[in-house]
Amino acid sequence: MKKIIAYPFTVLYYLLFGFTLVFFHPIQWICLRVFGYHAHKKSVDVLNFFLLRCLNVLGTRFRFENPHHIPLDQPCIIVANHQGTYDIPPIIWHLRHVHPKFISKKELGKGIPSISFNLKYGGSALIDRKDKIQAVQAIKDLTTYLNTHNRSVVIFAEGTRSRDGIPMRFATAGLKTLFEAMPTALIVPITINNSWKLNRWGGFPMDLGVRMHHKVHEPFLVSSAPVETLISNVESVILQDFPEVRERRK
Repeated sequence: MKKIIAYPFTVLYYLLFGFTLVFFHPIQWICLRVFGYHAHKKSVDVLNFFLLRCLNVLGTRFRFENPHHIPLDQPCIIVANHQGTYDIPPIIWHLRHVHPKFISKKELGKGIPSISFNLKYGGSALIDRKDKIQAVQAIKDLTTYLNTHNRSVVIFAEGTRSRDGIPMRFATAGLKTLFEAMPTALIVPITINNSWKLNRWGGFPMDLGVRMHHKVHEPFLVSSAPVETLISNVESVILQDFPEVRERRK
């Protein structure tokens, strides 16, 4: 019965979601071209606020738990597990003060109103997974930008999304690259729970009444330990809310 009821709500959600992306696309363009980076960044923040409100139509509720102070005078590496596309808007909105950027596949840099524009012009890195040289250079350029402007990058450490919410083993190459290229950065671990349930039936219909939870753990410095130890530590912290997985990987 719940799945049947979800169909009309999903249709309404997609209509609102599509309208929001189309509506904010020219706003982003005007903000960037006329007023510059900071105006564009604010437009992206507001876009993601409304993307969260679109999800409220499905009865989705959000809990973003962050008791920690994240300073603005140094770059940050935000490391999280990944359960789906909807992991992203809460991070952009609730951590907007640290200017989160993303490493995305180049295909997302075109064809999607608002989202492609932001990825292409908002400071994120678009990489070609088939071209290692291009990917490495794009990440290198991104880290230079982040170090210079004290901004943040979000990396979903598994390398892909978990379809059932159970975190997969972390892919270490991306983390190692960022840690080595950003020695003064602060690592901000985040555990994401339940967002996978939105797509438990695929993209249509979407589930109703999902309670998403983002938990920000205590940040620590890249300079606090060797790279391999950092990777092990950040994975252990993120898996705190998945004790059975954490125990299995000891």
